[in-house]
Order: sequence, then structure tokens, then C-alpha cells
Amino acid sequence: MSLPNTVRLVDVGPRDGLQNESQPIDVADKVRLVDDLSAAGLSHIEVGSFVSPKWVPQMAGSAQVFAAIQRRSGVSYSALTPNMQGLEAALEAGVREVAVFAAASEAFSQRNINCSIAESIERFAPVLETAQQAGVRVRGYISCVLGCPYQGEVSSEQVAIVARELYAMGCFEISLGDTIGTGTPGKTRALIEQVATHIPREQLAGHFHDTYGQALANIYASLLEGVSVFDSSVAGLGGCPYAKGATGNVATEDVVYLLQGLNINTGIDLPLLVQAGARINGVLGRENGSRVARAMLSAGTHT
Repeated sequence: MSLPNTVRLVDVGPRDGLQNESQPIDVADKVRLVDDLSAAGLSHIEVGSFVSPKWVPQMAGSAQVFAAIQRRSGVSYSALTPNMQGLEAALEAGVREVAVFAAASEAFSQRNINCSIAESIERFAPVLETAQQAGVRVRGYISCVLGCPYQGEVSSEQVAIVARELYAMGCFEISLGDTIGTGTPGKTRALIEQVATHIPREQLAGHFHDTYGQALANIYASLLEGVSVFDSSVAGLGGCPYAKGATGNVATEDVVYLLQGLNINTGIDLPLLVQAGARINGVLGRENGSRVARAMLSAGTHT
């Protein structure tokens, strides 16, 4: 299969990237990050999540962030909404695209959201129904598609079953998440081939963590399988609180550099993206997780 001409990147940094930071982050800094990503050319940004502050305190100000960002035409600003309460809050905040998440691993589902896979999907039914009535698109995430921190191997057949359920319920896109970053290109291709027997490849997305340094290789493998949407996180921010040792999502800067080298269009200005990552790292006081960004910042080629 030939490589796609264009790829859409979904930057999950403002949500997945920041949600595990222990230090409080001002709403203004979150807004600046979203606006920086918009200015860099990202067409899809996951701004926040509407969940209980008890479980994810860092996301408590999502409504204020949505109220303050500079919305650009043609850019999707989405939010994670795991239940009806979250969806109602998102709708009140003017969100036009939301996401729900399920796991491909029973053990992970129990540890993460305290219910079985079947129960989690059942809970989404009213969320999808209400969202569709409101004209709001729903994206579906599946975690642990290439391995689970609690049960180890996860069968591609199980991933396909969950993906089929979410797709049948009305999710316009299914993001396959390698939550602990143990996937390799061969397994990635086999997984996509299995899931694609139920869902069109153009409605699949890849979400790769870089724990074992395989994320870019897995993205290339996915491109060869006809996938052209990928989740990434500016400066490699993020991780998973329920998956010990899992590093952040693959860095958006690194993915853009890879795609540029393949002559695949993303519409993203890499120097502006590097500046966005450098700015939020300055706020957080942490090292940049993007190798491309570190190289460009060191060489002074980010301006």
C-alpha cells in the first residue's frame, strides 16, 4: 500500500500531556499552549477533559480553557468525556467534538475505570446518543491494544471486538492506543489488518507511546497499512497514571519531522511547533521529550 499524501495529527498534549503533571498549571498557560498549537498549524487539538477533579485535578479548569482559547476556523478543539456528566459539561462549554475511551484489556479496564469492558461500553450509549442529537462528533479511544501492564499480551481479536462496538455505536474514528509502548512494527501491522476487517482504515488512528523507542517505527508501519491519522503530544508530554513506567506519547515534533522526510503534508510549521513545546516545558520546568526539538533548539534552527 502506498503512503498517504497527507496526514492529520491530533495533538493531545493539553489533555493527555498535562493531566499527570503534579504541579498546578494556570489556565492561562493551558490556553497559551492551545493557542500556540493552533498557530503552528495543528488542525485537531485535544484541549482538556471533563472528568471529576477528584480523579484528575489537573483537568479541573477545562471549561475556563475552552472559554478563553482563540478558536481558529478549520480547527477541531476536542475534549474527553467519559460519562454523561462530562458530556453535559462539555456541551455547556461549547465543545463540538468529544471522545470516549475503553480498554482492550479487562484487567486494565478494572484498574482504570473500575468496570468491565462491556460495562464501560454500555455506559457510553447515552453519551453517544446525546452527543449525536446535539450534532457533536464522538471519537473512540482504545487503550492497551498492543500490551497491558497487568495481563501482558492482548489479542488483536479482542481489540477488533472493542473497536467494532465503538464504531457501531457511532464513533466516527477509532484511535488504537499502545498505552505502555511495547508494540513493534510487525505486531502493529497485524493489529491494523485485524481491526480493518471491521472498520475502514481511513477511520482508524494510531496512538503510540514511546516507552521502548518504537513509536516512530510503529507510525511508519501504520502508514504502510493505510492509516493517516495519529495522536501525538507536543514535546512528548504525558504518560499514563495506571501504567507504571509508561512514558509520554510520541512527540509531535518528531512525527512531523518523519512525515516531512517522507514528503507527506501535515500543514504544520515545525519551527513554531518547537517554540510551543519549549514554552510549555519552561512553564513545567522539565526537559523536552522531543529529540527533534532538542536538536533544533541546540542548533538554533527553531526560529
